[in-house]
Amino acid sequence: MPKRTLVIGGGALGGVMAARLTRNGHDVTVLDANLEHVERMRDPGLEVDLVGESFTVRLNAVSDASELSGTYDFGLVTLKAPHIRSALEPLASMGCVDLFVSLGNGLVQDRIQDIVGSDRLVVGTVSWGATNLGPGRVAQTTIAPFALGELDGTLSARLESLGGVLSDVAEVHFTDNIQGQVWSKLLLNSSFSGLGVVTGLVYADVIAQQNGAGVAMALWTEGFRVAMAMNVDLDVVAGIEPRDIAVLDPKDRPRSMESIDKLMASLGPTKASMLQDIEKGAVTEVDVINGGVSSTGKKVGIPTPLNDAVVAIVHGYEVNDSKPHPDQLLGLIPIAKAELPT
Repeated sequence: MPKRTLVIGGGALGGVMAARLTRNGHDVTVLDANLEHVERMRDPGLEVDLVGESFTVRLNAVSDASELSGTYDFGLVTLKAPHIRSALEPLASMGCVDLFVSLGNGLVQDRIQDIVGSDRLVVGTVSWGATNLGPGRVAQTTIAPFALGELDGTLSARLESLGGVLSDVAEVHFTDNIQGQVWSKLLLNSSFSGLGVVTGLVYADVIAQQNGAGVAMALWTEGFRVAMAMNVDLDVVAGIEPRDIAVLDPKDRPRSMESIDKLMASLGPTKASMLQDIEKGAVTEVDVINGGVSSTGKKVGIPTPLNDAVVAIVHGYEVNDSKPHPDQLLGLIPIAKAELPT
């Protein structure tokens, strides 16, 4: 029997997933609170740019959980962190989703688990990038895989079934170390999405800035030290071993730069989702991305002054104290230099 999939949040990631799944014949419904976006997804359809290939697909989309009917095998949670509770509590109460799949950024898994329960949750990470271009329009900007895992590390039948669905969106990797994958993705996001929103630039343009790579190395290294203090077994992310970017010794710098260059070859055009939020005047997920590194660092006694600074800058953007600009790097450079070994 064909699987029914509910995409919870039809923005950049969710919109691309829904479009690609629908185009491949899957039974998909999108739940999104933006009524204009929902109406356009229905008619004339969601306009999608898939790394240069453009098409429009009409989607089954609703703006309220009360409009849903029946039971869904999978609920793909692509929501921004501030909206998780308000969107998931009605679904959990209705019992209309058999398995929720956490696919968002940052340390959000515990929030979702508290609402839906650990028995109805699997966790995934998304390494490919996407951009919300406005109501009824999304773009996939880079190509990279999903990583999927059970909280207990098993390769279950339901995980394999989910992988069979999501493989029509992107390559799927299963992992018995999903927490390691989540933290590796957090290093990626806190370093490159963090600097993307600070500067207002896509990843590759951040690295092209004077001292951009050095600040990225320092952010990554802060997060790496926190993960090591937590005894997290970091997993490969976007084809990169996390240790290869961390600079724990001056001799690590050439290897770190080489690894960053490899990342930019695949993820360079990515526009940070937090930057997209600032441009729309929305609250960002900085508290679960850079702030996730900071709060965890406090718990394990690892200072995180660079991630702290990024959080402060982004919160300033959220209240219109200032705007993203490459010059914002200037205040981070001294902190980064103090963080890295010489």
